[in-house]
Amino acid sequence: MVKSSVARRYAKALFELLDPGQVPSTRAGLTGLGEAFSASVSLKHVLVSPAFGFEQKQAVLAALSRKLGCPPIVDGFLAQLVKKNRIRFLPDIADAFASLADQAKGTRQVSVTSAKALGQAEQERLRQQLRALLHYDVDLTFHQDPRLLAGLQIRIGSRVVDSTVRGRLTAMQSLLTKE
Repeated sequence: MVKSSVARRYAKALFELLDPGQVPSTRAGLTGLGEAFSASVSLKHVLVSPAFGFEQKQAVLAALSRKLGCPPIVDGFLAQLVKKNRIRFLPDIADAFASLADQAKGTRQVSVTSAKALGQAEQERLRQQLRALLHYDVDLTFHQDPRLLAGLQIRIGSRVVDSTVRGRLTAMQSLLTKE
């Protein structure tokens, strides 16, 4: 709980500092930085370890943010994260910032998982149906998981709509073993 509230506060502060034109590049850069921080043990070690000084950490982050196309204002923001010992929240801040950017743009992130890859026409039809059903623009990401057998699993924020064969079999198993 504390982690997410800290991430939301920092994301909101950065969002309010930016011009609207800087939001997409900042979002992409923060997402890349968050993924790099989560994936790279050596990067995490450099940024969290007291063995490295503030200037070294700041230089690493500035170089990464430049490479990812962040505007210069992000360097100061990242320096504040290091100075306040909040750099470990970077992936959560990136997620919170992405949510703010979507909210400002009027879109929602929707994740669709299917047993087999959906064709372009199916993806577009699903996008149109969700847009009409939810009454707002959607940004869809598609995933594939053959364990689902058939059907779709749609995740909108924290809500999951599961119409997969695997989901129904699991629900049936739960119902049968309950009694």
